[in-house]
Formats: sequence, C-alpha cells, structure tokens
Amino acid sequence: EEEDDDDGDVPAGFVPGPLIPLKQQLDKDKDDESLRRWKERLLGCIDEDLNGQVEPEVVFHSIGIVCEGSEEKIIPLPINEKHSNILFTLKEGSQYRLKLTFNVQHNIVSGLRYSNTVWRGGFRVDRSNGMLGTFAPQRDLYVFLLEEETTPSGVLARGVYSAKLKFEDDDRRCHMELNYCFEINKQ
Repeated sequence: EEEDDDDGDVPAGFVPGPLIPLKQQLDKDKDDESLRRWKERLLGCIDEDLNGQVEPEVVFHSIGIVCEGSEEKIIPLPINEKHSNILFTLKEGSQYRLKLTFNVQHNIVSGLRYSNTVWRGGFRVDRSNGMLGTFAPQRDLYVFLLEEETTPSGVLARGVYSAKLKFEDDDRRCHMELNYCFEINKQ
C-alpha cells in the first residue's frame, strides 16, 4: 500500500511564515474598535483558551457514513482497538458521504484538507482529495460532509477494501491519519 504524495498545490521550496499565538493576533489591533468587533465575531469569545500555545490542534471526534436509504452510522474517534477491522459496509452502486465532527483548539488552522486513498488487494483503486477550509478555535463542534462518492458495482467490486484518510493543513502538519477497512456487498 503505497501512496504518492505529489501535491501540486505547494510549490517546491515553500516555507510557511511563522505562527503567531492567537492572543498576540487578537491584541495586535485592540485599539481599532471595528477590527476588534470583527475578530470577536469571527473567533467568538475564546479568552480562556488562549494559553499561548501557537500550534493549532484539530481534534476529530467522530466519522460518520451518510448513505441514502440507510441509517447514518457514526464511529467515535479514536477507534477502539477492540473494534472490528471493517468499520462499515456499503451496498454496491450506492452513493455515500463521509461526515466528520471535529473542533479546533489554540489557534486558527488554515487550509485544512483531506486525502482519502482506497486499496483493494494491494492496488490503489481510488483517491480523492478536497479542501475543508480555514477554521477558528471554538467550543462547538464543526460538522463537515465530504464530497459524495459512489461505490462500484458488480461481482468483481464486492469485497473488503482498505483505506487511509489523512488531514493536513497549509503548513503540512498532519492532524489525523486514519487507516480503516470497509466492505462492499450486494445486500
């Protein structure tokens, strides 16, 4: 199971600017009333979360599978080691979406994106990438639905697949890497 990390979005030799603590960013223009109100509306009231930590932290709480015609399945994260190897089962030819719940702590995370790579029998059969966006720290959970996917159909498509879901930000910090298996069957 190999993954090529050719990411055309980041030019070779790119060095991200330094991270600035969120408290310092908030204090920077505190004399400008309209800018202060704008930052407060954007970030909410997060004073007690400003402990000086510079690195943003994205905490993923669950991953769900939303599939038309069946009940949503929610898997809490991190995955319990006693959990079955197969996280979920999908019907062949069905449309589904992965649903993520997460929150951001300590600082703004910029350019959060995902890649989901799927293998069958050691061969990569699918890879999807997408941008989630930029998120400010907040107590409430963010809920994000990934792009809709369609499972393959036919007798050859049935079986167990392995996959790797990875989340990185613009600075190429990995916030989560999840290896999982799922099954496609006739049902």
